[in-house]
Amino acid sequence: MTTHCRLCGSSRLTSVLDLGATPPCERFLTAAERDLPEPTFPLHLRVCEDCLLAQVPALITPAETFTEYAYFSSYSDSWVAHAKDFVTTAAEWLELGPDSFVVEVAGNDGYLLQHVVARNIPCLSIEPSANVGAAAAARGVPTRTAFLDEKLADQVRADHGPADLVVANNVYAHIPDLLGFTRALRGLMSDTGWLSIEVHHALNLVTLGQFDTIYHEHFQYYTVQSATRALATAGLTVVDVETLATHGGSIRLWARPAQAVGLVGGDQRSDRLTAALRTEQAAGLHSTAGYHALRTRTEKVRHELLRFLLDCRRDGRRVVGYGAPGKGNTLLNYCGIRSDLLEYTVDRNPYKHGRFTPGTRIPIYPTERIAQDRPDVIVVLPWNLESEITRQLRYVADWGAVLVYPLPELHVVDPKRAEPVAKEPA
Repeated sequence: MTTHCRLCGSSRLTSVLDLGATPPCERFLTAAERDLPEPTFPLHLRVCEDCLLAQVPALITPAETFTEYAYFSSYSDSWVAHAKDFVTTAAEWLELGPDSFVVEVAGNDGYLLQHVVARNIPCLSIEPSANVGAAAAARGVPTRTAFLDEKLADQVRADHGPADLVVANNVYAHIPDLLGFTRALRGLMSDTGWLSIEVHHALNLVTLGQFDTIYHEHFQYYTVQSATRALATAGLTVVDVETLATHGGSIRLWARPAQAVGLVGGDQRSDRLTAALRTEQAAGLHSTAGYHALRTRTEKVRHELLRFLLDCRRDGRRVVGYGAPGKGNTLLNYCGIRSDLLEYTVDRNPYKHGRFTPGTRIPIYPTERIAQDRPDVIVVLPWNLESEITRQLRYVADWGAVLVYPLPELHVVDPKRAEPVAKEPA
């Protein structure tokens, strides 16, 4: 099968990292499914030599992943706080009020728009997953259960009018029809409106070896340069960019319709945008050359983590996990970690309790299980939330347990001291 770039159509795709074949990362297994066959799909990152969009083949559809979804944003306290800060800043900067209209695409469980509702700003969440959308509606967030496409964008615009602000957090990577989805985003907006997109930065993926952010529901991985090119296909111009700490390092892109550029607030390229592009270029990401360091960094993480876990087993130390994020399943499957090395993991999300991780079949329990069992070592799979989770797990220091964060490089943390006590395993 010939693979073509989903942004420019080129067939000149160069291989960056082949992670083998794995199950979709959010297909957690029930107890009854443990003895059934499990579908796996190649997970192979490539970069287009012409437009430099990093991407994986679209082997599963969004409907297969998102009709019922296991991820609820509100289980991360820091993510909810991040969303509230965004709403406060955006509402003041853009002067949003009762006569404005805000749309969030993939609004999940209302983690962000609940703060818009609290400010009495009319809004709408477009959320494809019925189960998490129901949680948003229960919070008082107006919710439309659907996948955004151009037809729906026209319907929303006809029903509510054009949006002054469209928010698309951690969804722009999840769409295989990149060009159609980008046109739909433009279709929601007024001619003087704003689009805010947050997405994991491919700069961090490559330079920090964050390979576990690669999974089947992430169809593409953006630099500022490639995201700018993608948005331009629908007449949207990026006028500013912010670098964020979320998800191991993200970017927030601010874009406007091309005809609005020149108005107050969007009249020229920001210094931050220029600086971000220069940083990417210095890292070699304005060509394919810079991407090839990812494989070496990925292999290093696997070798160090497996060495650490094998040493723990040799020494009789009891090891469990914390969290069951999608990224953790890429890590577990690529490293070949099973329940002999990671006895179980726990998660705050009740949806996952009693289920098993895809591929590796590691059981998932409520977080209270850690206090009951008092393990020696806790491997934190959502490593990007290190500060938040270290605070939550401070109590494990009572029996001398330590926390292990596998990325961006393996380090051990004493939760009582809340600082690294070893960069690498002995």
